[in-house]
Amino acid sequence: MKFLDQAKIYIKAGNGGSGSAHFRREKFIEYGGPDGGDGGDGGSVIFESERNLNTLIDFRYAQHFKAEEGDAGSKRKRTGANGNDLIIKVPVGTQIYEEDNNTLIYDFTKNKERYLVAAGGKHGLGNVRFKSSTNRAPTKKTKGKYGEEFWVWLQLKVIADVGIIGMPNAGKSSLLAALTRARPKIANYPFTTLNPNLGVSSYADKEVTLADIPGLIEGAHEGSGLGYKFLRHIERCKILLHLIDLSEDNLTENYSKVRNELSKYDKTLAKKKEIIVFNKSDLIDKKELEKKLKLFKTKNKKKFEVISIFTDKKLLNIRKVLLKNVHK
Repeated sequence: MKFLDQAKIYIKAGNGGSGSAHFRREKFIEYGGPDGGDGGDGGSVIFESERNLNTLIDFRYAQHFKAEEGDAGSKRKRTGANGNDLIIKVPVGTQIYEEDNNTLIYDFTKNKERYLVAAGGKHGLGNVRFKSSTNRAPTKKTKGKYGEEFWVWLQLKVIADVGIIGMPNAGKSSLLAALTRARPKIANYPFTTLNPNLGVSSYADKEVTLADIPGLIEGAHEGSGLGYKFLRHIERCKILLHLIDLSEDNLTENYSKVRNELSKYDKTLAKKKEIIVFNKSDLIDKKELEKKLKLFKTKNKKKFEVISIFTDKKLLNIRKVLLKNVHK
């Protein structure tokens, strides 16, 4: 399934049904009087969050959504049927914005949440409603009101406990596959990951949801590389797992580049709790490894873990660290 995290759609609630201007016509009953019924209410457009969905791809091919209209009233004071509401299902983490794509309408953060976005039109009144002692035969009726209609933007922000970030080809997808049952595309070239991937890691009867975010490069917040469009998926993560490739020459510079991109996009991202993990320790000898780590320590007074996804047994330690920080 393709990944799509933004879509613009048109929604239209149903119009209310018109009232009826009918008079009773029965044999042996003179001056039967008005008996026109009211119309039915129009259906509303309601969004519902669904945990089993993880993309907005369906809205690429269907962009117009209309709820049912209410039926008109009829004789014998019969009320028209109400139009059925239209339920539109979206992934958990979806935000609904007005047409300007800036004004937030609603944010779905839990499963099975519902929110009425466009209200259906109210029903019209039949002529029986206007009967009075001075007006025994009213011909007046009213039309149903129009349902609300407008364009909205849908934006999906992945909800995960841990966001795996880093430079391209740092091994983020491989780590996700090693820690969870997710099977993302893995290859030995930059930008293998074009979309966020989700996986669930479990240990000691507890679970942690991880998101593999496409690689960040310098200038990502301005659109370089895969750009800033995936940075929004980090906003909801509780903590960040910063994966760094030990085979690269300048670890501190690569670390700082990613940190700067987070800060330039949104300063609150840089304030999130961070777990630093060095990967690919099997690709360099022990002396060079110690030299690189010592240089990193002198410039960054932070704790870190050193692993090799394919040969190291420290992945269990990573699980423990993640669980400890997520389930505090």
